[in-house]
Amino acid sequence: MKRAIYLLLVSVCFFSCKQREMPEAYSEDAKAETTASADAAMVSSSAAVVDKNSTRKFIRTADLRFKVKNVAKSTYAIENTVAKFGGFVTSTELRSNIVNTSTAKISNDSLVETTRFVVENNMIIRVPNTLLDTTLKTIARQIDYLDFRVIKADDVSLQLLSNDLSQKRNQDNQKRVEDAITNRGKKLGETLDAEDRLHDSQTQSDEAKLSNLSLKDQVNFSTLSLSLYQREEFKKEVIANPDNEEYRTSMGVRIMDGLKTGWHILEEIIIFFVNIWTIIVAGIIIWILIRRRKKKTNP
Repeated sequence: MKRAIYLLLVSVCFFSCKQREMPEAYSEDAKAETTASADAAMVSSSAAVVDKNSTRKFIRTADLRFKVKNVAKSTYAIENTVAKFGGFVTSTELRSNIVNTSTAKISNDSLVETTRFVVENNMIIRVPNTLLDTTLKTIARQIDYLDFRVIKADDVSLQLLSNDLSQKRNQDNQKRVEDAITNRGKKLGETLDAEDRLHDSQTQSDEAKLSNLSLKDQVNFSTLSLSLYQREEFKKEVIANPDNEEYRTSMGVRIMDGLKTGWHILEEIIIFFVNIWTIIVAGIIIWILIRRRKKKTNP
């Protein structure tokens, strides 16, 4: 009996220790999985889900801004996700925005320059509309903090129908105008007016066709506008102190430079007087003549 009780106590202690070890081993994974699930729920929306039985046509767009651990790594991960789901990236602008730059003196000849900056990326991607919600849930794994998410679903069924009807009307009108030109367009003026109407009808038909193609492209591929950023970082760099007196030219060199400069100035002065020697000689002759005249006038 005592032996059975002893074995029971040992078993209880063993399972208690295992239960204490398990949360420690799996706490990080469980926490990460819970966070990913919460982020996926935040970015997902029923507006991003396609109802296969619906006859309506929706243009679905999503606009997200969120913080990530590392913008460059998250950008590569998102680009790989888009390619995996058959989409493509139409724009990506990865850049570092400088918040401020400051310098501090650390010695007579050195400064430390501190640059604070934020890395961000603005992306525009397009994915098949049937995979929009799946793409959003995959992107949610990169989110550290979600600023906002806006998802829109614009119904363009009536607009597509309107373009189809307009195109059909224009085609019928073109046929009638062509028949009129062939059968009754005998006068030049009537023929030209009919051809102008035909051209206008063809232009309207082409515009309706192009509008439908554009709408169908937007329906088939949803557009996502993503703005990623990460925590503000800083970079420190040691640079030379430009105001350090030790970097000034020595006095002897400065004296030699001064003598050379003075000699060059003297040369220029001599050359200047040589260039105007005729004026100097004429001035001396005039001065001598004036002196002689004054002496004759005042003996």
